Order: sequence, then structure tokens, then C-alpha cells
Amino acid sequence: MKNYQMALFFIIVFTIYFLINIYIFLKGYNAIADSRNLKILYVTVFIVLAGTFVAGKILEAGHSTVFSDILNIIGGFWLAFMLYGFLFLFLSDIILLISRASGLVDNESIAQFKKWSFIITVAVSTLLITAGFTNALIPVIKEYNITVNKSAGEIKALRMAAVSDIHLGSIIRKRSMKKLSGMLERMEPDLVLLLGDIIDGEIGPVLRGDLLKYFKCPMSKAGLFAITGNHEFIGGADRTIPYIESKGIRILKDEIVVLRGGIQLVGRLDRDSRRFHGKERLPLEELMKQVDKTKPVILLDHQPFNLSDSEKNGVDLQLSGHTHNGQIWPLNLITRKVYELSYGYGRKGNTQYIVSSGFGLWGPRVRSGSRSEVLLINLIFEEEKQSVN
Repeated sequence: MKNYQMALFFIIVFTIYFLINIYIFLKGYNAIADSRNLKILYVTVFIVLAGTFVAGKILEAGHSTVFSDILNIIGGFWLAFMLYGFLFLFLSDIILLISRASGLVDNESIAQFKKWSFIITVAVSTLLITAGFTNALIPVIKEYNITVNKSAGEIKALRMAAVSDIHLGSIIRKRSMKKLSGMLERMEPDLVLLLGDIIDGEIGPVLRGDLLKYFKCPMSKAGLFAITGNHEFIGGADRTIPYIESKGIRILKDEIVVLRGGIQLVGRLDRDSRRFHGKERLPLEELMKQVDKTKPVILLDHQPFNLSDSEKNGVDLQLSGHTHNGQIWPLNLITRKVYELSYGYGRKGNTQYIVSSGFGLWGPRVRSGSRSEVLLINLIFEEEKQSVN
């Protein structure tokens, strides 16, 4: 990404961040009791909390420490509170506006309404965030049974484990890696696939604890393969990708691997490689020229855009992640509008698609709109019988 584009991006992001914080701050400041000491305490606490996310990212980029990890964790929860705080307070403003216009409230009750709307907002937001945090700590195994109407020779079935969006960094650390490793061990897969965003962003927190060493992938017949996600490039691909590969993880960068039975894995560079790294990925049509379409074709593409391209080019199964299925309610409602398939299973012609909500998280360690998951995909190969006239 060019410097001016990056600068513009951050200006827009921090402007939105600042305006939302000002909006919430003023609502709380006007709602609390008219006490000088109480208002000073409120201002102090608010500034500290609102500054944690920005401070954590700045410190992490300069020199990762446990302190920057703590700031990122607190800042992540603050992001979730900003979302809910803004939504509920904005809703209360609309209700107040309607009530005043219809004469349901008088001037004396407005102050009480503002006070209680802020209290209720804080209480409900805290409840949702707490529930979402608890939910995020309990990943599940999501199982799919997929039939591909092609022959894979002597291979009649393939048991695949797929993990997207681990986001290893200041929030997802060694305890999560050990949990993931245990889940994969119990699944006993023939093939393990990592669908991008293995690293969250800045690689400093990962290198500091060498976090990928805690990822113990079970021995599998077909091996372990990965693709890049957008966050591998956001964090600096020149450092991120070599680190992942140093742990014995084969990253497919516009590459094709042929497994036993002629099963073909097609791994694409993430579509953001050009924006962040200046490297254009191959068009799918060009990449698929190297594929034997009479044999099963599995495409790994981190971001589930342009699904029809896979159908047009003879892909049998596409695996993606990236969306987190919105991660936090009501963002899951937005991702359903942005992506043709935001989560789960879909089909177009002979091409089948699975989009995972991911194992890890970005920002807050909160999942109030989806579940953390690992995919277990049971692939059955059944060559389509030709009808006899």
C-alpha cells in the first residue's frame, strides 16, 4: 500500500475512533451526578480506557512486551464496548427524540432518562461482552460431510481438518495454541489445512514467545499445508511468512500440490498481497491451467470473494475464512450483506464452498455473533456413473 493510502486509511480510522469516543464520553459526562470529584474520576477512567487500544498498538509496533499485550487486551474489550455503547446510546437518542416530539416526556424527566439510558447501556454492554468472552473461550468442531463426484484412485475418503483465522499475537497466545493442538489430535485427520491469518498482525508478540512452537500438529498421512491471509501481509510478509515456514508449515503461494489419488490442493496468495506487499496474485484461470480437472480439486482462498470464479474454473471444493461470521453481534448481519457466503456451506453448480468463522479473533476477545471453530471435513470421492441408453 502506498504511503499516502496508508496515511489516509489511518486518518479515517482514528477519526471515527475519536468521534465515537467523544459521543460516548459526553453521554456519560452529562448523565452522572453533578459532583466535581465524580466527574474528575469519570474523565480519568474514560481517557485511560479509550487510550489503551491506540497505546497498545503503538507500543507493540515499537517493542512488544507483556505490558503492550495487556493494553491490547483491555483495548480490545474497549472496542467491543464502543460498538455496543454507540448502538444503545444512539437508539436511546432516537427514543428520546420521538418521546419529546410526541409529548411523552417533559423537561424534568429528560435528565432521568439520560441518566438511566447510560446506566442501562453500560450494564447491557458489559453483560453482552462477558457472555461473548465466555463464548470465545470454548471453540467447537464443526463437521461437514462432502461428496465429490470424481475418482481419487485408491483414495475413497479423506478426513480433513481446516483452521482459519488463528490470529496468533498479543491476545491469542500459547494456551490457545495448546487447545487447538489438542483438538486436532483428537480429530485424527488425514490432512491439516491452515486457511490464512495465522498471525494477527505485528509479529513482535509472536516472536517474543515463539508462539508457533506450541502448535503441535498431529502426524497426518497427507501432511500440513497453509495459505496466506490478509494479516500475514498487514504484519509484514517478509518476516511473517518465513517465520511460519520455519515451523515446517508449507505455505502455498499460488501453488498446486498433488496428493495421493491425484487430489489437487490449489493454494492462492491472499488478494491483499498486492495492496500491502506489491505482489499481484495469479488470476484463478491462469493458476487452474496447471490442474487436471478430471481429478478432485480443492481450492484454498482466504477471502470468499468472487465465488463464481471457482465454479467457472472447475473447482470441486473451496475453503475460506476471513469473515469471522461477523464475530460480534450485530456485525454478523453486516457480513451477510457484504459476502455472498459469509459463513457455512454453499454450492454453485458442481462447486461446493465452506467458509469458516475461524478459531481466533481480531480486536476484542469476544464472540457474541458467532462461535470459534475448527472444521472437520469428511470428503467422499464417488466417480459419477455414466447413464447407459
